[in-house]
Amino acid sequence: MENHDHIEYGTFEATLERSRQLERDIQENPSKHKMLTGDRPTGRLHVGHLFGSLQNRVRLHKLGVPTYIVIADYQVLTDRDTFENIAENVLQLTIDYIAAGIDPHDGKTFIFPHSHVPELNQLLLPFLTLVTNAELDRNPTVKEEISAAGLKRINAGMYTYPVHQAADILFCKGTVVPVGKDQLPHLELTRTIARRFNSRFAKDKAVFPEPQPLLSEAPIILGLDGSQKMSKSRNNAIMLSATEDETAKLIRKAKTDSERVITYDPENRPEVANLLMLAALSTGRNPEEIAAEIGDGGGGQLKKMVTEAINEHLKPLRARRKELEQDLDYVRSVLRAGVEAARAEAIKTLEEVREVMNMGL
Repeated sequence: MENHDHIEYGTFEATLERSRQLERDIQENPSKHKMLTGDRPTGRLHVGHLFGSLQNRVRLHKLGVPTYIVIADYQVLTDRDTFENIAENVLQLTIDYIAAGIDPHDGKTFIFPHSHVPELNQLLLPFLTLVTNAELDRNPTVKEEISAAGLKRINAGMYTYPVHQAADILFCKGTVVPVGKDQLPHLELTRTIARRFNSRFAKDKAVFPEPQPLLSEAPIILGLDGSQKMSKSRNNAIMLSATEDETAKLIRKAKTDSERVITYDPENRPEVANLLMLAALSTGRNPEEIAAEIGDGGGGQLKKMVTEAINEHLKPLRARRKELEQDLDYVRSVLRAGVEAARAEAIKTLEEVREVMNMGL
């Protein structure tokens, strides 16, 4: 068994190359892969989520990759005191997914909250025996999240949730996990757990694949303050559910700078560059071309163009959202079907796991 005190995170360049190879393979053989993705239900999704990850998930789903979308409700408890809105947020996330283009009726796409799949959570116990406290303590993503949440008392769930995430990915034998650079340490821990499980319990025939990260090529979307990542908790986000008027009002307040001529210069003019990037992502054009078109029109012209571009891009999504909000029984039926399919998959995996651990009856 490999050294328990060292998880090899590897170089980002090597991971990026593996990700590119994986993308090529998915294009050629989408059905041989299985994608696991999801979000914590801390609120509705915003434009940063759409351009940063959701559009990429929809693209892979439409290519024909079997898709499990886990709504990580237990994970909300690791760094938040509030739990009153979890059920509502689960519904709203599901609405965002379907409105963005996820089709839950294609026979290979399942959306479910992980608190409803007990067999998945049972994998947590054997997985916890495969990692050390020191490894959990050193996980860079956990450290950053503890710091971002400003936690003084850190519950054990915060340290173990990368292992819970491994259970989320491995219960369905996921092979593809779309991630941003900041989530790579979690995925490396999942790969390590899969490797250690196979090495310890399943030497003859591996039970778990080692899932591969599919890195998003999308840039990090800054919030309307232009200085931090877009986030609902920082009040700098445009929610997918916002109205056109609300979107216009938010963009009017966005930070720019005092230069009259608009140029795309992410290094020296991050706020202006971020607005140009939002317009570019909404229209499929490049940000330099949009900057040249605005020229000396200044911040006012830039904001007008961004508002029109985002509202136009989100029009069909928002129309679909409205329909879904009027039919929550349908949204709940999608989740119930997702839970049923996820449980069937988890039961199969858990039986296999018990068998190789000599716990079968």
